Amino acid sequence: MRKSRQYPKAVRKLKWALLAGLTLLLGLNMAFPPPVERAYETSIVVTDHDGEWLSTFPISGHRWRLRAELDEIDPRFIRALLALEDKRFVHHSGVDIPAVLRALRSWQREGQPVSGASTLTMQLARQLEPRPRTLRSKFIEMLRAMQIEARLSKREILTLYLTHTPYGGNVEGLAAATHVYFGKTPDHLTDSEIALLLALPQAPEARRPDRHPKAAKQGRDKVLRRLYQAGLLDQKHYNEARQAAIPAMRQTFPQTAWLTAGRLKQHAGRNGRVRTTLDYDIQGAAERLARTYTQDRQSNVAILVVENASMKVRASVGSAGRDRPGGWIDMTDRLRSPGSTLKPFIYGLAFDDGLSTPGSFILDAPTRFGSYRPENFNRRYHGDVRVYEALAHSLNVPAVLALDKIGIERFAATLQLAGADLVV
Repeated sequence: MRKSRQYPKAVRKLKWALLAGLTLLLGLNMAFPPPVERAYETSIVVTDHDGEWLSTFPISGHRWRLRAELDEIDPRFIRALLALEDKRFVHHSGVDIPAVLRALRSWQREGQPVSGASTLTMQLARQLEPRPRTLRSKFIEMLRAMQIEARLSKREILTLYLTHTPYGGNVEGLAAATHVYFGKTPDHLTDSEIALLLALPQAPEARRPDRHPKAAKQGRDKVLRRLYQAGLLDQKHYNEARQAAIPAMRQTFPQTAWLTAGRLKQHAGRNGRVRTTLDYDIQGAAERLARTYTQDRQSNVAILVVENASMKVRASVGSAGRDRPGGWIDMTDRLRSPGSTLKPFIYGLAFDDGLSTPGSFILDAPTRFGSYRPENFNRRYHGDVRVYEALAHSLNVPAVLALDKIGIERFAATLQLAGADLVV
């Protein structure tokens, strides 16, 4: 009887102990959450209206980290990644218990660590909080992995993992790696490229293909062999992939429309993308034109191309280059004197008011308007000229005469009604 009374009492104590332990774990989980928010810091990509890359901006430390978009990644890469790195990714809760037990048995048998047991979630935890490779760090990564799994979906975890994976130097994430090493996006990859992209994170610096091509090839071939053994490659594709060349150099990130992109990057969303109305080809042509025009001149130029039908800006060149005078100033959004661009509107309003016609004569001679005395560009005068000739040759004095007849206030009000705000 005494034992039977003690048994329920022991059970109650155990329940309270479990409840207290669970409460403690929940409290610690809330008090010390994983730094998931920092995972969303990514490089900004400014694109044209079709999604073509124009300019990219690195994150702190001049690191290139482009957000991965699972729908824009070759599905074969995802399958290969899960097959080699985390077979039970979709089933575990951050820690793969069978893999941990297998690693412990191997360690006990060999006397040293032989195989790892890190899941993709644990690797993400290590990427967010780098630590020395110790047993204590591994235990912390397990706890962090379970915290991450409790907060994010598998799709979100995989996205963040592929955004942060190190690929050597200042390159992080699959999208940045495919651009730097292959000059492409990750939506269509070859077998050789998939294998290299799986091999690099295992030793990002030692296998950098631009610095250590031999080690990169060895790592790639090792992964290819594993893919072949796993049945993800047949003999033919395995042999072909092993013959593929290793990229010898890194490619740079685009810097087209750099002034405009710099102004618009603040509008990037969580995906790090800003889509503009610019057109990649037209923008490139405008920039080449600006560089050609200023090549032998100590001057600068700005070009703005607007599509008449839609009123969308298709090219915006704020400067011919950083090396030009005032090259860092975006002249497309600076207040400037409209100058001769007002002349067609002056004459047009004069026509509307019946003050002249294109064939009317107007005087081109030195004339003073109060304290103001306009001059033609070449300081030459032509006497009586027809209005269309004055406009064709951009003569200043006739334009001011026409403006004087119209009235400055009326002309300014007309422009404002048309949507042009004059700053006097």
